[in-house]
Amino acid sequence: MQLPAYWIPRPSARLDRRTRTCFDRLLDTALDHGPDRPLDYRLAAPKWQFLCHVADRADVVLHGTGDPGIRRFEPRRPADPLDFSSRHAVFAATDGIWPMFYAVLDRDRQPGTRTCNACVRVGDATGRLGEPHYFFSVTRTALARRPWRTGTVYLLPATGFERQPPIPTADGTVRVAQAASGTPVEPVARLQVQPADFPILHRVHGHDDAVLAARAAADPEGFPWFEG
Repeated sequence: MQLPAYWIPRPSARLDRRTRTCFDRLLDTALDHGPDRPLDYRLAAPKWQFLCHVADRADVVLHGTGDPGIRRFEPRRPADPLDFSSRHAVFAATDGIWPMFYAVLDRDRQPGTRTCNACVRVGDATGRLGEPHYFFSVTRTALARRPWRTGTVYLLPATGFERQPPIPTADGTVRVAQAASGTPVEPVARLQVQPADFPILHRVHGHDDAVLAARAAADPEGFPWFEG
């Protein structure tokens, strides 16, 4: 399966052994200190590379928000047309870039802003997965006002989270980098991020809310209902 061109591939990043070792040491230090203080990030590598490395280890999942003081995440039921995403749960990403979008998007300053976003990996008939691809879109009028803020990405223990089942296609599968926990979750660490840390900020699309709603109603499986 070939994704349309508006899906954005993960930026290229070849981590050498020294960088991976630094990431692992930083994560271990963060887990030792706990979530009461933000992770002290002083590495030369961008934060998104660290978060992707952490997510790829699979022992934590990530949640982005503007609230820097969350001690316990409670399940909630979001308004979402997709079955897995509309359950009563704590949601998190199994990817490092996707939660950064939620961390730096300031919907409080732009009430009513709607989003349409995802991170997916396409699998072939053998089960081999390709690189992550992303789609990000917000209400066009909000995007024009630059709705960005300082945010926080929380690291949550992966234990207890159910990963979204793969979506079958004609020649493989699509895996969405989303996980859900039906019980409350306490974070194990947190990292402050700025809009400049989000590597795909300049490629966020804008959409018309009415058009998006109409297309989603007419074709619920047609995500992301791209307007072009």
